[in-house]
Amino acid sequence: MKQRINLLIAFSVIALIVLSTVQCYLVKTTYDYKVAQFHTEIKNEIAQISNNYSDIDSVIVSKKEALYKQLSENYIQGKKTKIDLKNSVLQNAFRDILTQKIQRKFERDLPNLKIDFAIVLNKFILYQNTKKADTIFSEKPFIANKLYGNLASLNHAFLVRSYVGTTNGNFENQDYKLLTEDSMYISVVDWEMIILKRMTFILVLSLFSILTLITLFVIALKALIKQKKVSDVKTDFINNITHELKTPLATLGISTKILEQKNIRENDENFNAIVNTISRQNNRLQNLIDQVMANSLAENEIELQKEKINTEAFLLSIIEDFKIGNPKINLETDFQTEKTILVLDKFHLTTAFLNVLENAVKYGSNTITIKTRIVQNQFSVSIEDDGIGIEKNKQSLLFEKFYRVEQGNLHNTKGLGLGLYYVDQIIKAHQGSVNVVSDLGKGTQFTILLKV
Repeated sequence: MKQRINLLIAFSVIALIVLSTVQCYLVKTTYDYKVAQFHTEIKNEIAQISNNYSDIDSVIVSKKEALYKQLSENYIQGKKTKIDLKNSVLQNAFRDILTQKIQRKFERDLPNLKIDFAIVLNKFILYQNTKKADTIFSEKPFIANKLYGNLASLNHAFLVRSYVGTTNGNFENQDYKLLTEDSMYISVVDWEMIILKRMTFILVLSLFSILTLITLFVIALKALIKQKKVSDVKTDFINNITHELKTPLATLGISTKILEQKNIRENDENFNAIVNTISRQNNRLQNLIDQVMANSLAENEIELQKEKINTEAFLLSIIEDFKIGNPKINLETDFQTEKTILVLDKFHLTTAFLNVLENAVKYGSNTITIKTRIVQNQFSVSIEDDGIGIEKNKQSLLFEKFYRVEQGNLHNTKGLGLGLYYVDQIIKAHQGSVNVVSDLGKGTQFTILLKV
């Protein structure tokens, strides 16, 4: 049983991890799709508002083409090196003006988005009739090659479009062609929040699904643990009840065989002793059966036969009866109440109080003190002992059915683990409460509160 439960728990954990991983993968896939969709939307919107620099400022575009033509001719003459030409292109005089104009166009045509951009130079290639193509400049996009814009980095930017320009010219009876390529990169401020807002429903649904899976897993795990606990309790109960029944049955068997002897039957004293032994063992068996039957009921199923009683006198009668069976135990009383009349069930409460006293004796007590008080309009009965005490982490389990403190086995105490459970059920049936305070090695105090 234990191995099966462990396998089920392991399988459940694996299933939960797999399902959670699949859920995370689906969310990540959806996120990537939303990002790609967002980029496409931005590209389309920018394409609609700007086809080239010419629709922003044709004068600046003309100046740019004139600059490129002049630089090309200077390079053909040998007046400019490749590095000089590149620096002259990047450090153009109209970069700030064009940056401002493009930025204002974005703010006007896309008012709901805050856009940073950069236009970087990728290629500057010169073709001459008498020579092969002279690649003056051709690099991957770098922010250092920025022509215009306010972006400081391309790390979180995406490519919107590339601008390819060609210029034809003639210098010193030589035809030439200039090929340039510029790329525009865009970064939308707070684009992550825009994507997450679009994914709100999916994120909420995914989170709800994962929480549901975890909740179901926890419920199933608790059910499995509870099932294992019930199984262990049943096993303990069967072992304990078997042990408890064996002793009186063995004694009854031996006593019956002794009675078969003629000399025993003819001796009245021996005969009466054996009969008394049989009677006691029979009563013990009956008590065991009654205890199991009584503790199979919940507190709302117990039928109480209540009557008005003098509570202090009732407690003293229980103490006197207990002294007869336990003459070596020192019983002390500290009653700070007098003639308190309560409506109680004498039969069940007698058993309940005796169970607490017998429990104290089982676990090593030599002195037991019974105190009465009136606490917040409730009649308080506390039973203190000097026994071995109970560990803090086990005190909450004392009133569970069939539970027995482990130290008991170390002190050769036997039982079914029903005594304190019965006490709890009877006190609850009287609409009262019972609690325990104990320190290991320092004894235990049970306090029972009953309505006045």
